[in-house]
Amino acid sequence: MPELPEVETVRMGLAKWVTGRTIATAEVLHPRAIRRHLPGDAHFSAVLADRTVLDISRRGKYLWLPLDSGDAIVGHLGMSGQLLMQPAEAADEKHLRIRFTFTDGGPQLRFVDQRTFGGLAVSEGGAELPGEISHIARDPMDPLFDDVAFTARIRGRHTEVKRALLDQTLISGIGNIYADEALWRARLHGARPTDQLTRPAVERLLGHVRDVLSEAIVAGGTSFDELYVNVNGESGYFDRSLNAYGRENEPCHRCGAIIRREQFMNRSSFSCPRCQPKPRKTP
Repeated sequence: MPELPEVETVRMGLAKWVTGRTIATAEVLHPRAIRRHLPGDAHFSAVLADRTVLDISRRGKYLWLPLDSGDAIVGHLGMSGQLLMQPAEAADEKHLRIRFTFTDGGPQLRFVDQRTFGGLAVSEGGAELPGEISHIARDPMDPLFDDVAFTARIRGRHTEVKRALLDQTLISGIGNIYADEALWRARLHGARPTDQLTRPAVERLLGHVRDVLSEAIVAGGTSFDELYVNVNGESGYFDRSLNAYGRENEPCHRCGAIIRREQFMNRSSFSCPRCQPKPRKTP
């Protein structure tokens, strides 16, 4: 599933191509793509017609497009969602779900989603921050992210550090890939109890999180298949820089030990057994 760097890459592309343009039509081609918009497809299309996109914003893994009406389009890419800019004459994609045309006659915005786990909805009055995502914490790239408050909160919880990094109500935007990468850089095993971390350790981890996310954004995100692409249909290449995630049975780039894979929350965690020793179990 796309994480912060992938969603930020899409946001930057949309900001370039969509900001300031007025929607002519919003055509829903598959009802599941707007399943969170309870009034239905006719309402979705009607409230977006003739509305101007003022900006492209992001909170964690969610995007929203503030409109001149005070409403917003809220979007989540899910497992395979793509927001693509396409010329009007381009053939429809096989899994095209929503098409936006604009009054200037320029490139269309198309929401393509093979697995239909993602979707768009209109948030009434949500231009500043949609209520639907207000419970999601700020992400570490947000200039208003509070490092001191985050450090206190994570140290005040009795949980594992990787679980804390994936908790979108505590810190948003981080998924499995970038959690593993940040923990590798911090030399922490994902099962390390958060209430046993010192303040300097949390601060160092947060710094590594920011470094990993920043580098991934520069690389356009991580693409393991054709499902994640930017608005121009291009893949990211941060997978070439991964130190832990997906590298089972390969040597650690730091010490040469063989990277291990462990089960974690119905997914996998990757770490170095030498650089990131498992914490001892307490009786």
